[in-house]
Amino acid sequence: MGNQFSTEDALRSDLPGLSIRIPGTDTQVRLYGFAKLSGWYDLNGRNQTDAPTAQTIPLNGSRADMQGGDFGMTARFSRIGVDTRTLTSWGTLETRIEGDFGGGSPTSSNALFRLRQAWAELGTEEFRVLIGQANSLWNEGVFETLIDATNLNQSFVRQAQVRVTGRLATGLIGQVSLEVPETQYTSAAGVFTPDSSVTGSPSPAFNAAPDLLGRLTYRYDGLVLDMRGLLRQLSIRTAGTTAAPPALTRNAPGWGIAIHARLPMRWIADAFGADELIGMAYYGQGIGRYFPGNTSGQDALSNIGLPGTFANFSLNPLPTYGAIVAYRRFWTPQLRSNISYAYAHEDYPSYALGFTPGSGAALALNSDMQQVFVNLIWSPFGTIHDVTFNSGWLDVGFEYVFTRRDLFGGTAAAGSAGSGLGVANRFLAAAVARF
Repeated sequence: MGNQFSTEDALRSDLPGLSIRIPGTDTQVRLYGFAKLSGWYDLNGRNQTDAPTAQTIPLNGSRADMQGGDFGMTARFSRIGVDTRTLTSWGTLETRIEGDFGGGSPTSSNALFRLRQAWAELGTEEFRVLIGQANSLWNEGVFETLIDATNLNQSFVRQAQVRVTGRLATGLIGQVSLEVPETQYTSAAGVFTPDSSVTGSPSPAFNAAPDLLGRLTYRYDGLVLDMRGLLRQLSIRTAGTTAAPPALTRNAPGWGIAIHARLPMRWIADAFGADELIGMAYYGQGIGRYFPGNTSGQDALSNIGLPGTFANFSLNPLPTYGAIVAYRRFWTPQLRSNISYAYAHEDYPSYALGFTPGSGAALALNSDMQQVFVNLIWSPFGTIHDVTFNSGWLDVGFEYVFTRRDLFGGTAAAGSAGSGLGVANRFLAAAVARF
């Protein structure tokens, strides 16, 4: 349905879609995708987006909160893709080109097509190399949702990369990638990325080296154990910009680690059937862009532009940690539910209290965030064979999402924009038909 798993599926005959072999060649082609319609209603503040993230829900007492919740519908996350698989003397060459209509404004019916993935991977089950735009090695959907947002503590970053995958032992896969970087930092002047601008000049945020990521995944009889790590370099360079002070550079390392486990409940008792208990936890510094559902540019903070910092501004990678616990319950092979709780915390330097109350910078700093999901999904053609679930071509579901964010500095930091916290309650229904 919505946010699920992040690994690229190999082109296999048991995957949904129309698969044909090109005559006279060793190439198989599969056309796949789905049409999806989602509708939602917010009980609290007016939040005119079909993909709300935790850090952007309206604050209590804000103008959006006073307006009350509203209703919306969209089909713009419908998706289409093409896979190929070709046998070569170096192994199997697989390619994927995939897009959806999620570009443009969430309130416009004139949806824009956007590229999601475009990659090629060559090799065998023992060793293979991928190049192109693909899901980041950091990605992990954790649990199944209907909403198309990047939810709290989940990552759905798709970006250019070079990746190596190898089988290290039975059931154990190792992966390493070099991925395109993007330094994001927040200062009193706002949130900046390398393609931002400062009063008409280039952004001080600078990319100096690719991000390095690694992942280990162990699978056995439904059990999944996973560990991810990343290393980054964050940079600010003020030369050639209008940011103060002139011609100074600050570099800082970013790093993070996450663990994820998926436990089949049938290990405890056969009566649980295909149910799963899922957990994920992480800690890092300077990893905000890999949790876009959590942050508005808080890879790092800088006191650049604050009084007394003209010749000695800082770049402080933001310490952050969080966890998710979720349960997937199969009432029948055709009816299932997911329930989850997520918590995230970010430690800000004290100078961030000097950001102008009610400014974009101050309102982007959430010290604590929480989110709860409960859904019920009906797949009339769903089946379970040997405790492996296949949803079939049709899903229909209902979902409730609770989100809370607490602003760093509380009501004083919010100023006239509202109170120091925001609470959102959204009800959502969705249907997806796959081909």
